[in-house]
Amino acid sequence: MKFLAEEIEEYSVSHTESESDLLKSLNRETYAKVLNPRMLSGHLQGRFLSMISRMIRPDRILEIGTYTGYSAICLCEGLRPDGKLITIDINEELETFTRNFFAGSGFDQCIDYRIGNALEIIPLLGDTFDLVFIDADKINYSSYFNLCLEKVRPGGFLIADNVLWSGKIIQPKDAKIDKDTQALIDFNRMVHEDSRVFNVLLPIRDGLMILQKI
Repeated sequence: MKFLAEEIEEYSVSHTESESDLLKSLNRETYAKVLNPRMLSGHLQGRFLSMISRMIRPDRILEIGTYTGYSAICLCEGLRPDGKLITIDINEELETFTRNFFAGSGFDQCIDYRIGNALEIIPLLGDTFDLVFIDADKINYSSYFNLCLEKVRPGGFLIADNVLWSGKIIQPKDAKIDKDTQALIDFNRMVHEDSRVFNVLLPIRDGLMILQKI
């Protein structure tokens, strides 16, 4: 589902900072060679993530769901000197593809790329994070949030992608709801009612929930 008229979306993109040549290449290569390329953050959302990172100037970032590395590279653009981004993905088949783009990004030394189950890896992390980006399996969004919140500094931010889920989060009361959709409905309600965070849901691309830890 497109939430904006195509002309408005194109106008927004055309009046947004351009992608780097590397990100353009990563975008093309993902669409040409990888399954489910719509999972890529893409130009507009990528520039938004970069802007947020540059505003916060984080020292530590955690990303759950690397895919082909587009969003990780965007988030690294705002890192402080000697900053670090830890990114976790369960799909080892994309590791070589993704590492090649990390190597060419100029941020290779800043990125700690881990393959494995994020639910098992997150509790072992000793870092305190300024920014967390959640863009992995929707079933576990609430679990990721609860695991990550205690590792975010007061005043730090969490961003969750796909929270509008192509509009499927709006369903008639008698509709049959699939597990992913229900998980996102539950997540959106949970964080909206959580007194530990401020929240705003932005209809950017497929929906971004922005949370600040109080």
